[in-house]
Amino acid sequence: MKMGACVQVISRELIKPSSETPHHLRKLKLSYLDQSLPSFYVPLVFFYQADELRGLTTSNPLQISQRLKNSLSNTLTSFYPLAGRIEDDFVVDCCDAGVEFIEARLNAQLMDIIQEPYVQDQKQYLPLDPTTEKVTTLVVVQTTFFDCGGVAVGLCFSHKIADFTSIMAFINAWAATSRGDTEFSRFSFDLASYFPSRNSRVSDFWQFLQPEQKQATKRFVFDNEKLAALKQVAASLSLKNPSRVEVVSVFFWKHFMEAAKSRNQEDKKTFAAFQAVNLRARKIPPQLLQNVFGNCFMVPFAISKSTECRDVEEFHDLTTKLRSAIRSINEEYIQKSQGGNSYLNDLFSLSPLLLKGELDWCVFSSWCGFPVYEVDYGWGNPVWVCSSGWPLKNFTVLMNSRCGDGIEVWVSTSQENIEMLETQIDLIPAATLPINS
Repeated sequence: MKMGACVQVISRELIKPSSETPHHLRKLKLSYLDQSLPSFYVPLVFFYQADELRGLTTSNPLQISQRLKNSLSNTLTSFYPLAGRIEDDFVVDCCDAGVEFIEARLNAQLMDIIQEPYVQDQKQYLPLDPTTEKVTTLVVVQTTFFDCGGVAVGLCFSHKIADFTSIMAFINAWAATSRGDTEFSRFSFDLASYFPSRNSRVSDFWQFLQPEQKQATKRFVFDNEKLAALKQVAASLSLKNPSRVEVVSVFFWKHFMEAAKSRNQEDKKTFAAFQAVNLRARKIPPQLLQNVFGNCFMVPFAISKSTECRDVEEFHDLTTKLRSAIRSINEEYIQKSQGGNSYLNDLFSLSPLLLKGELDWCVFSSWCGFPVYEVDYGWGNPVWVCSSGWPLKNFTVLMNSRCGDGIEVWVSTSQENIEMLETQIDLIPAATLPINS
């Protein structure tokens, strides 16, 4: 990438649904799962290499941009709440106000970006800074055209209305429409009928987890060798076949704890690892959640207590705890949480520790099950997909690498923790050796 090159914004406009939303659909209640989340943006960028045969060249950015805007407008008719605005944390006013669409240029070569993906460069392919921007428009899009003819499609979604399953449903529908394909998965917008809205504000818990200092973002790559090493250390008589997501999550949890303990040996804290769990795979008789749009997930937590005389728990013990927490979100628990307060009570049980400053934490979200490298707007599959910039402390997103064998991890944490993690990941040994605490 050329030194000093930066994205130049060419235009901004609001894209509205191609058909007006019917009056009876204008007010959409948020579920309490939606309400429970803080208001921030989920960032995601897709990079596409120039392809003359498919029409992605240096000569037609205006045509490409217009095609994306037209298909976006048509897609919003099926995903009409995304063009609305949230009112008072309870209702989406599906008013067809629109999605912001930004067109930009960059005097650089796309493959230079891919080969040297410095995180500080990635935010410029997003339409806004998700770490600082207040949420108003529910979806914001930026298309960045490179000198070589390649393009980056950057998106920011309000997490108040959509989880990653919902985000990918919309993106895939938009891509299909751009290709001229009218067949895509249809989602319903009735999550509040399963998890009814609450009259009081329920997002206070996650507000506790906002970082006290500026966060840095770093990408780490775990190849097959590193994953095999972590799986071997995690396995035990009581834990069979640890997954890639489990061992990578525990790797970060363990080292976050060790870093915090090294900074203050006298601290006796509880360390919580939160792991997002998609509810759509669970059957809730007599209804199913598979095609429900919104934040259809829960965030159970595993805890580990620190004392003056004990080091951080062993890797396999932490993996067992995290697996147990994830599996606690079963059909019975979900049903209890539909009609009662089981889930919220569990979250708020940590509030006393938070208020006393006796809780430290990390948060994990796995996107590994999603085919992000199959999003095709008509120019073929992306050559790279990334995320950058989260406003939560020690927040970690896991994604499949392009080849599918490895995992790319995007971590937002303190610069001090970034430097520690760089050292620890380099020390992951061959699969036959133990990992030192």
